[in-house]
Amino acid sequence: MPSESSGVSMKRREFVGVLVVAAAAWPFAVRAQAKRVAKIAALLGIVESDPETRPRVEAFLTKLREIGWTQGRDYNLDVRFGGSDASLMSAQAKELVGSKPDVILSQSNLALASLLKETRDIPIVATVIGDPVGSGFIKSLSRPGGNATGFTSFEPPLAQKWVQSLKEIAPGTKRAGVILHPETQANVNFLRAVEAASASLGMTTNAIGVHNATEIEHSVNEFARQPDGGLVVLPNPTTNEQRELIVALAARHRVPAVYPFRYFAAIGGLMSYGIDVIDLYKRAAVYVDRILMGAKPGDLPVEQPNKFELVVNLKTAKTLGLTVPAALLIAANETIE
Repeated sequence: MPSESSGVSMKRREFVGVLVVAAAAWPFAVRAQAKRVAKIAALLGIVESDPETRPRVEAFLTKLREIGWTQGRDYNLDVRFGGSDASLMSAQAKELVGSKPDVILSQSNLALASLLKETRDIPIVATVIGDPVGSGFIKSLSRPGGNATGFTSFEPPLAQKWVQSLKEIAPGTKRAGVILHPETQANVNFLRAVEAASASLGMTTNAIGVHNATEIEHSVNEFARQPDGGLVVLPNPTTNEQRELIVALAARHRVPAVYPFRYFAAIGGLMSYGIDVIDLYKRAAVYVDRILMGAKPGDLPVEQPNKFELVVNLKTAKTLGLTVPAALLIAANETIE
């Protein structure tokens, strides 16, 4: 027969177990019993019809659900799209800020810049942003200050990887044509990094500043008139929206090219090396949760990406008459045939 002391011990263990379970469930209970439904807004530097839009938004919503937020019960979400249209982005930012959300998710430098013109009070979690310090968005990565924090996309040192990969897969490349948005400071920084990396490999650099499809077509056509050229496509909403045109032009002129996102390679681009965008949207959901639970954006460090993917399109390489080096095949996260 168990002693009285053992019975007391058992009750204590049961009580402690209840406390542990209750403590683990506490954040979920807080969200479920909130006095009001939180208002989350989003301003994205992508068009609504882009095939990449849905998986990104779904990744954000799924992560929120995993954390304990139920849409409609704990929060409502208002998503707007601005793409590369500065005027539209500005108008959308004004409307969203006017609706007084509790926190705003933004994606792209243009989206963040537009929002910061409208508010320095509403918390903003920015994702897929380039050079946030140099662009004047935050004070530092570790202590951003102000009302914005989030996740960077690419840093200039990555440019060396792009140039080296281009030279590796197409050794005859002597000229690097860099397609960029010249008013985006992060792209300008990348251009400087590409110039340095190209020079170290005995290559020259041609800056191809573009704003629309017409400029892209004209500039690439002109660049392709001279031999031994390769393209380095920098990440920004303009090149993202015009990716089918850029990939088609590279194929038409038989110009090797390296791109910043997997979806370029998926539609026929030779090779891509860049971040896992879906992962950044998931991480952004964690920051949104922390802010809604009381954290200040200025105290949350801006984090850098930690997942990168190299994708090689073997079919395109074959069409261009290129032999993919074994080292690239081994390093590739994915090959497309």
